[in-house]
Amino acid sequence: MTLTLTIEQWLVGALAALLIGFSKTGVPGVGILVVPLMALVFPGRVSVGTTVVLLIAADLFAVTWYRQYTRWDKLVQLLPWVAGGMVIGTAALFAIGEDAQGRDNINLVIGGLVLVMIGLYVLRLKWGDRLRPSSKTGLVFTGSAAGFATTVSNASGPIMSVYMTSLGLPKMEFMGTTAWYFLIFNLTKIPLYVLLMALAPERPMFSPHGLLFALVMLPVIVIGVYVGRWMLPRVPQRVFNVLALSLSAIAAVRLILQ
Repeated sequence: MTLTLTIEQWLVGALAALLIGFSKTGVPGVGILVVPLMALVFPGRVSVGTTVVLLIAADLFAVTWYRQYTRWDKLVQLLPWVAGGMVIGTAALFAIGEDAQGRDNINLVIGGLVLVMIGLYVLRLKWGDRLRPSSKTGLVFTGSAAGFATTVSNASGPIMSVYMTSLGLPKMEFMGTTAWYFLIFNLTKIPLYVLLMALAPERPMFSPHGLLFALVMLPVIVIGVYVGRWMLPRVPQRVFNVLALSLSAIAAVRLILQ
């Protein structure tokens, strides 16, 4: 089996793989740029399935390096709501599908959710803890939105970035907590996607070509994770927060326009 990709698609795919590795160990907000890049390499749902395989490979590095910094108390309280959001996201993938041009209109919803989260974070700077995402209502919204977004298009990164930043976690705790979050739920998506393929085999989430591409891109991911690990200690906390939020906002607008 050979991959029939153009030179441009190979370059775009390699950039996506590099950014995946870098985002898992360096600046998390960069990872959301992978969603539109991978959509240029593989069509629709296959790009989602191929991307999740690449993400899991990078997640393993992040967990290995940052697991000792994990704030399990912050993670555990979010897990049930994320699981609920994933169930809703799976149902949405099955029911909504794509439009006539092959575009997934659900990206509009995801981009809107991210912008709402960023807006709440900015308002919280003025109004204080009344709008903190770690309140009961905030946990339900954040977890459900993140679970939904990660299931339909691997796009929960901006939501989690806003949530973790709003908690005021130091860089290393931010990285350790999100590392476990993404590994757990990216692995959980595999059986959900297999179930969707069983229910609608004409709309596959995985393909042999996509899995082969992921295998070929593993060395590029490794380069990305090492570059990210080298850079993280060299990025000041304030710059880290600004980058995470700014890239999240850019990604949200990109999803809406797409």
